[in-house]
Amino acid sequence: MKTVHTASDDAAILACREVILSLRPHLLHTDIVAQVKEMQSENYHIIYLNADDQPSKVVAFAGFRYMQKLHSGKHIYIDDLATLPEYQGKGYASLLLRYIRSLAKTAGFHSVQLDSGHLLHPAHKVYHKEGYFISAHHFSQPL
Repeated sequence: MKTVHTASDDAAILACREVILSLRPHLLHTDIVAQVKEMQSENYHIIYLNADDQPSKVVAFAGFRYMQKLHSGKHIYIDDLATLPEYQGKGYASLLLRYIRSLAKTAGFHSVQLDSGHLLHPAHKVYHKEGYFISAHHFSQPL
């Protein structure tokens, strides 16, 4: 059985670096711990899973926040979710999504939300399988 871990110290954040960079390659590997710690001071949480075949290797992670908005009430927002390519299709992302769902239900929240790029069809299949649906378009404006 897979155990979900929380990255709350520098060593755990560093252990997640490879999978974080697989999702966010624009980040500098030397800045990840400092950036995550700053985000943690703003209610950001990281959970992760180790490989079944290599128990010391982090192969999947999720970063999320507890939030409240006028349009959606109390919810968990998933900022980041990734599995290393060679471990995709083995249930790691689904397990993290289910774990976050249980956190939200336990807290009495109304939903779990996330955004996903239009072309990330394999991820969309996982989200649909786990009960998510497309409810909006996300717009942004670079400054």
